[in-house]
Amino acid sequence: MILRARLVSLIWILPGLMAATGQAPLNLWWLALMAWGLALYAISRAASWKQAAWFGWLVGVGYIGGTHFWIVAPFYVDAEAYAWMAPFALAGMVGGLALFFAAAYGAAFALGRSQGMRLVSLAPCLILAEFLRATLFTGFPWAQIGSLWLNHPFMQLAAWIGVPGVGLLTLLALALPLAAPGSRAWPALAVSAALLLGGSWIGAQRLAAPVALSETQIRIVQPNAPQHLKWRPDMAPVFFQRLLDLSAAPTDTPPDVVIWPETALAWRLDIAEEIFPLIADAAGGAEVIFGAQRLDEQGFYNSLAVLQPDATISHVYDKHHLVPFGEYIPLASLLAATGLMPDAERRGYASGPGARVLDLGAAGRILPLICYEAIFARDVAAAPERPDWIVQITNDAWFGNIAMPYQHLDQTRLRAIEQGLPVARAANTGVSALIDPYGRILASHPLNEQGVIDAVLPAALAPTIYARLGNWPVWVLLLTLVGGLVLVRRTRGH
Repeated sequence: MILRARLVSLIWILPGLMAATGQAPLNLWWLALMAWGLALYAISRAASWKQAAWFGWLVGVGYIGGTHFWIVAPFYVDAEAYAWMAPFALAGMVGGLALFFAAAYGAAFALGRSQGMRLVSLAPCLILAEFLRATLFTGFPWAQIGSLWLNHPFMQLAAWIGVPGVGLLTLLALALPLAAPGSRAWPALAVSAALLLGGSWIGAQRLAAPVALSETQIRIVQPNAPQHLKWRPDMAPVFFQRLLDLSAAPTDTPPDVVIWPETALAWRLDIAEEIFPLIADAAGGAEVIFGAQRLDEQGFYNSLAVLQPDATISHVYDKHHLVPFGEYIPLASLLAATGLMPDAERRGYASGPGARVLDLGAAGRILPLICYEAIFARDVAAAPERPDWIVQITNDAWFGNIAMPYQHLDQTRLRAIEQGLPVARAANTGVSALIDPYGRILASHPLNEQGVIDAVLPAALAPTIYARLGNWPVWVLLLTLVGGLVLVRRTRGH
């Protein structure tokens, strides 16, 4: 009987899998909304906190599996050597991240004395779990619940309360009608409808405002260097020449800034001075922002550099939020000391000092982000001053063609909404894009095609509430909700 019940309970994987359709490439927000309603309902079918945690873990398996399946792709770049690791990596990520959902469901069950209270409790518990997922073990806030609204006006509320706040309002709107008993269901439904429709109206009004243009003309270069060829000695010169040719392509309005993607150069920055004049000539008087690796006395870095028209480097930014196991090995020093990792080069990149703003003069001040750094709202907010625009350089060629490049693009769009800043995104194989301060894509270049984007950079908006306060308003609301639920439980317990 226990085994049969466990097999029947596997059905709760389905709402999580359905909820994944709210993320790229499908972006079916309406289907994801229904799925999250079903996922919330799962807690009302649990008889204990342990069973609730089990149901939550299953929901998490469906959701994380449906949004993170691309994690296997890097293992197939050199399939002969690494493909055998792919199933273990997928199982580890899905099973591990699903534990955050399990914790949320178990805590919500313990927090509420009735089914209705548990349903309401689950909304803040899931968002608290997302905060933990975004922070622990360096964090991984990918496919947050609130981001399902990205192509809908409701997402504009992130300018006030960020993606976590949008997720909290969404879950509360879904939970209230499910939690309300009998005759109270209709008033609760009216409150939920007012919340969702009102938020959508506010977002639509924000989107109706015109976007001013700056005086900066930019060119984003997408060379399309496949990952399995990118570092080959015979292909590196081919891709470098492609970058030069694309940068020098004729245009009616010469660019002020040319942007190349992450690790665009196959040669280290500290030994590549001989090719700087070639890059400057190709850019025709524009500043060039490009990615390259560099080595100094402190370590080996994944860097972004700014090349001036006179072929000198004016700025260097070193990536500081590195990908665990992808760009560095956690506890590498300990492993090296024990002899388990004797090769020092396998320790990966060193971390840069932190977020920086680079002053490009007439082109304004930029916040540089390298690849994965764009998924962290806190890294963007950590800049010592407000930039005029964001530059993200990335190489998503590792991660296949189905979901990850589009999901990563969507993450960048969320940062634009939260901060009210335009974003120029240069991706090796795509998707490169120019994004306005409302998160809309003004221009893009398709995946797996070489080419350029020539456009005028939009102007920044005034600092948003989220840019000023960060997640504090959401934390106040979460603590108020959880505190109220604890108080109600204690009162009813007596």
